[in-house]
Amino acid sequence: MWAAEKKGFKAWLQLEKSLSDHSVEAYGRDIEKLTQFFSSEQKETTLENIQLKDLQSFLKWIGALGMTASSQSRIISGIRSFFKYCMQERLIKQDPTLLMETPKLRRTLPDFLSVEEINRIIETIDLSKPEGERNRAILETMYSSGLRVSELVNLRISSLYPDLGFIKVIGKGDKERLVPIGNTALKFIAIYQTQIRVHGSVKKGFEDILFLNRRGAKLTRQMIFILLKNLVRESGIQKTVSPHTFRHSFATHLVEGGADLRAVQEMLGHESITTTEIYTHLDRAFLRETLQKYHPAFQV
Repeated sequence: MWAAEKKGFKAWLQLEKSLSDHSVEAYGRDIEKLTQFFSSEQKETTLENIQLKDLQSFLKWIGALGMTASSQSRIISGIRSFFKYCMQERLIKQDPTLLMETPKLRRTLPDFLSVEEINRIIETIDLSKPEGERNRAILETMYSSGLRVSELVNLRISSLYPDLGFIKVIGKGDKERLVPIGNTALKFIAIYQTQIRVHGSVKKGFEDILFLNRRGAKLTRQMIFILLKNLVRESGIQKTVSPHTFRHSFATHLVEGGADLRAVQEMLGHESITTTEIYTHLDRAFLRETLQKYHPAFQV
């Protein structure tokens, strides 16, 4: 069903929207869900004939499959993009998704670490081991710049500007941004480069990748997850911590310190300010905790 339109949509996402292969595949699965719905209803329909009531029935169908509100919301986003493409290509005259409502999402506050907890995790690193200095540089960089784990493992030596205190990061959709990096992180990166990395063999094609494994190749995302999981266990911190927790902590500490939300958005590489606004909720929670802790009226 709609094979030509789906093929064109895929090309549009790749070429005009510059989305990653992973994102393009996800959008493709969203449209497949819609075609599965029409097939299950034994309803062969053209794109032009699809109406809002059909999409509302589709929402009930995916809801009955047991999908969470966030999963439903993601699928709706993909379908909206598909019909936007169809409108641009004049494959349809009206967009049936315009009045389609997205399930209400309960915004959960992401876990974050205190400065003391981050220091405890970093201090757990065994610097006597060859990978110790590398691991210290990795964690300092994650906390200093709020990088996604994919951005961290792909960080290049040529993207470091230590004299300016910035690094160039390739984020989602291959979008570049300049992110400030602290002196502490730069210090440990320099130690790793001059004392550890320089003595190892580097596999062809990875000469410009900053953080390497023992075989001289790029680290994987899973390696970073395992590294952090082991350090958290050894530190005795009773929290579920992932690389994204360091990113959340970076943003939370900035907002708690009074940073402008637009600046935080730019540093995190969020396309929409709405995504960054969750940290204002974290900030309010922090303020309430502070009030309860220090204000006489809240103390028993």
